[in-house]
Amino acid sequence: MIRQILVVCEGNVCRSPMAAAFLRSKLEGVSVSSAGLNALVGSPAPEFACDVMRLRSMPIDQHRAQQITDELCRNTELILVMDSDQRRELETRYPFSKGKVYRVGEYGVFDIEDPYRQGRTVFEHCAQTIETGVTAWVKRLGLIASGSHARSNYPENRSRT
Repeated sequence: MIRQILVVCEGNVCRSPMAAAFLRSKLEGVSVSSAGLNALVGSPAPEFACDVMRLRSMPIDQHRAQQITDELCRNTELILVMDSDQRRELETRYPFSKGKVYRVGEYGVFDIEDPYRQGRTVFEHCAQTIETGVTAWVKRLGLIASGSHARSNYPENRSRT
């Protein structure tokens, strides 16, 4: 069973903290952290991100951005990114991470667009899209944990886009 998940986006202020909050709310006994490929280190989540997550009873007001590191990648079993470019970048920087990096939207075959410096409705749409992706992951992780999955349920057996 997966016990450590790392969620990665570009600056670690919008998408990855939101996705981490969704995952924490749905997965008991799993440590979830987030980081950025080019993090705005120490920065809080933007107010719109905080607002849309507060409305879902998943506050991220205390979040502060951190840069992805070799150690973070090594100490996690699953790394979720927002798009295919981020997957390639992460796997290039940390080749040992191949095989454990997937998109939040892996099962729905979609990317999570960056809402940074955009309006509230864009953040709301982003949160809804993240929730859709996280819900699919939680279902898959539940299947993996219970042992009732078919081998084809693993993301590595799906085409990578």
